[in-house]
Amino acid sequence: MTTAIPHLAGNFAPVADEITATDLPVTGAIPAELSGWYLRNGPNPHAAASAHWFLGDGMVHGIRVDNGRAVSYRNRWVRTSTFTDDAVRYREDGTKDYAAGVANTHVIRHAGHTLALVESSLPYELTPNLDTVGPYDFDGALRTNMTAHPKTCPTTGELHFFGYEVTNPPYLTYHRAAADGTLLLSRPIDVPAPTMHHDFHLTAEHVIFMDLPVVFDLPTAMRGGGMPFRWRDDYAARLGVLRRDDPHGEIRWFAIDPCYVFHALNAFDEPAAEGSARIVLYVMRYPELWRADGQVDLDATLWRWTIDLAAGVVAEEQIDDRAGEFPRIDDRLAGIDSRFGHVSTRGDAGALIRYDLHTGTSSAYEFGGGRVPEEASFVPADGRPGGDGYLVSYVYDPAADRSDLVILASNDLPAGPVATIALPRRVPHGFHGNWLADE
Repeated sequence: MTTAIPHLAGNFAPVADEITATDLPVTGAIPAELSGWYLRNGPNPHAAASAHWFLGDGMVHGIRVDNGRAVSYRNRWVRTSTFTDDAVRYREDGTKDYAAGVANTHVIRHAGHTLALVESSLPYELTPNLDTVGPYDFDGALRTNMTAHPKTCPTTGELHFFGYEVTNPPYLTYHRAAADGTLLLSRPIDVPAPTMHHDFHLTAEHVIFMDLPVVFDLPTAMRGGGMPFRWRDDYAARLGVLRRDDPHGEIRWFAIDPCYVFHALNAFDEPAAEGSARIVLYVMRYPELWRADGQVDLDATLWRWTIDLAAGVVAEEQIDDRAGEFPRIDDRLAGIDSRFGHVSTRGDAGALIRYDLHTGTSSAYEFGGGRVPEEASFVPADGRPGGDGYLVSYVYDPAADRSDLVILASNDLPAGPVATIALPRRVPHGFHGNWLADE
């Protein structure tokens, strides 16, 4: 009897083809002010097999909405060099091919370019119809990998990001690109080992790196068959703080309890009180990760970290005991005190949770029937950052073995969907995406 591989079974299993469907059926009413694309990336191995869920070829699923209509759905593989040419990351002479990767984790827009991202290689640019243009390296200026979680400053329009390496130092490099796409800054960050840096934090005044005890493990990499990182009890967890106005300056490191964080919700500078400036960070925190193997078998919960810059300490506080992941805010408040944050939960009680971070309360919508929401992106309803808007998410229905795009009013989740767009097929579980409004 053959046992199904979990990351290739159920709604983790890849879909086998690319399709385009138009004039999709809608239950409810799509808000008339929404005009644009909702794009979401995720692993979809074209050979129908991969060694780990995180390693499948990228596929972007897109819904086009305009004037109250669900105009179209399309899904397209990101045709990277590993997809089309079986390229390898390390050439025979030992140099790294930064274009060799699966581009399967996120999709963003910056300086007019739509980019599919994965942390192990360069971005790949896509056309509005999701065809692949090719690798994007900021006109040859980017010479490292690029994180799948860059941050756009809402004030300057700058894109802040990093790249990390697992073979030779510098193991971490911080980058900053102008609003027009010009790469302005690349500086190494000194970390003692090749740790896995998946996400980081941006505030109006600071950049904060998370150097955590999940470290590249050469024996695991040589064996193959999964993620080449393992938990190390002897590696100290810490946060590194860099001032944005002194990007080549000193990194201040602050010790925290051992843990791992895939995803940050938001961060901001708290106004100084009695001479003590503080930085507040919200994260989805795992107590540990990948101690024995590459499976994510523990849950993340929402925590708040408060860095006291004068005292040199971090206060750590758990906000909720409900398991969740894929935290999102209104991105126009990135690095600013956002009152609301949104988290997705899976399992038997799949739900979207809205946290009021000022009052400590929350509200939620549970989909029921075993239906499972993906990450929910925030779509503004007006020009006021932090104002009302909508959450959009792909939701998988196991009974029907297909997916919908669900739109909910962010300020009234318990009321349920304002619109549900029926898709012609299921959308496999994936990672991250964005609402790209018409420019």
